[in-house]
Amino acid sequence: MATNSHIIAIPFPLQGHINPMVQLCNRLISKGIRVTLVTTFSISKTLQNRTDENTINIETVPDIDSTVNGGDENLDIYEVFIRNFRASITNGVPDIIRKHSSSGHHVKAVVYDSVIPWCLDIAKGNGLRGAVLFTQPCTVCSIFYHLHEGNLEISSDEVGFEVSLPGMPVMGLKDLPTLVYDMNSYPSLLRLLVEQFSTFENADWRLFNTFDKLEDEILKWMSNKYPIRTIGPTVPSMYADKRLKGNYDYGLSLFKPSTESCFQWLETKEDRSVIYVSFGSLADLTEKQMEELAWGLVETKRNFLWVVRETEQCKIPKDFVSERGLIVNWCTQLEVLSHRSVGCFFTHGGWNSTLEALCLGVALVVMPQWTDQTTNAKLIADVWRNGVRVKCDPNGIVSREEVVACVNEVMEGESGDVIRRNAVKWKEMAVEAVSEGGSSDTNIAEFAEEILRT
Repeated sequence: MATNSHIIAIPFPLQGHINPMVQLCNRLISKGIRVTLVTTFSISKTLQNRTDENTINIETVPDIDSTVNGGDENLDIYEVFIRNFRASITNGVPDIIRKHSSSGHHVKAVVYDSVIPWCLDIAKGNGLRGAVLFTQPCTVCSIFYHLHEGNLEISSDEVGFEVSLPGMPVMGLKDLPTLVYDMNSYPSLLRLLVEQFSTFENADWRLFNTFDKLEDEILKWMSNKYPIRTIGPTVPSMYADKRLKGNYDYGLSLFKPSTESCFQWLETKEDRSVIYVSFGSLADLTEKQMEELAWGLVETKRNFLWVVRETEQCKIPKDFVSERGLIVNWCTQLEVLSHRSVGCFFTHGGWNSTLEALCLGVALVVMPQWTDQTTNAKLIADVWRNGVRVKCDPNGIVSREEVVACVNEVMEGESGDVIRRNAVKWKEMAVEAVSEGGSSDTNIAEFAEEILRT
C-alpha cells in the first residue's frame, strides 16, 4: 500500500453515521488509500470491532469533559455530548497527524461527517485537504441547506401547508424532517444539522451517500451550486457489486447481534413469508405504540422477526404471546434482509436501513419516528414507490389495524406486485451505481486518484 496516500476518517459516533463512513473507507482502501479512523476512547470501548486487521487502522483520542468548569447547567444531553466530542477530537487528532507524519505515513486529507464541520478547521490547520461526507439523502440535506441560507419559512398550521423547493417533490408539513417542522423539540440537534453547511463551500470535496438515479433532480440542483460527488449506496460490497471479497459487514457496531437464533428460525420459513421489523438504534416507541405494533403483527397472521433493543423490551405487553414471531435484541440486518424468507421490512425509515432495502430489493412499510425519517418515508411512498407509509391516528399512534393494512398492501395483490417490481428496479440501479464504471464507483475512483496526487 502506498505510504503517500493516507487519510484520516472521523465519523460522528452514532451507528447511522459510522456505517457509511466505514464503508466509504473500505472502498477507498480498495483503490490504494491507507485509512486511519479516529474516535474517542470511550466510544471505542462500546464498539464491536469486526474490521479486517489489514484494512482500517483504528486510533483513539482521550475523552475531554468540556463542561468540567461549570456554567453549562442548562445544556441538554445532546449538546453536552456534542461539545465533549468536539473537544476530544480537536485536541487529539493533531497529535495523530504528527505521529503518522514522523513515521512516514503522511496524512493527506481528513474525511469527516457533515455534522461535525469543524473538522475542516483541523484539516486546514494542519495543512491538509478536507472531504465532507453527508450521510443522509441529498433531499434531506438540501432542506437543511435552505434553512441555513434563510430560504425556508415553516408554518405551524399543518392544514393546507405545502412547500415547494427546487429539485424536490411538493411536501406537506409532516413530510419535512421532524426537527424542521417542530423546531423546539431538539434545538441542539437542529442546530447541528443546519450548521453542517457552515463550511460547505470551503471543503475540498463534498460527498453524498446516495446515487445519481435515485435523487436525480435534487442532485443536479445541488451540483449547480457546488461540485458534489455521489458515493452511495454505502452498503458492504457483497450485498451489492460483490467486488470487495469478504466485505459482508460494516465492521464496527455499537450493538452485539443475536445471529444464530435468527437464522435457524428464518431457515424454517417459506420464501417471502416473514415480516422483518426493526426501528434502528435510537427509536424510542411509547408503551401504547409497542402494544399496537405487537398485536398488529399478530393479527397479520404472518411470521415476523422483531428486533427490540434490550432497553425497549420492557414496553412489550406482558401478556404478549405469538407462535409466529421471534423477538431478538439486535441482528445482522443485511443478512436478514437478504434471506429468501423475508417478504417485507417494517422500518423506521432511517437512511442506512432504506439504502440496505433498496440494494436488496425488499419492499418497505415505513413508520417514521424523527429527524430525516419522515422525509425518507415521503420519498419511499410517493417518489420511489417501493413501499408504503403508515398513517397515525389523532393521538399520533399507528393502530394495530393500520399495521395489518399496510403489511397486506405490500405483501398481497396488485399493489404488492407493483411495489415489489419497483423494489427490484431500484435494486438493479443501486447495484449498477457501485459496480465497475457506475456513477458512484467512478466518483470514488476519481476522489481516490485526487488524494493519491495530493
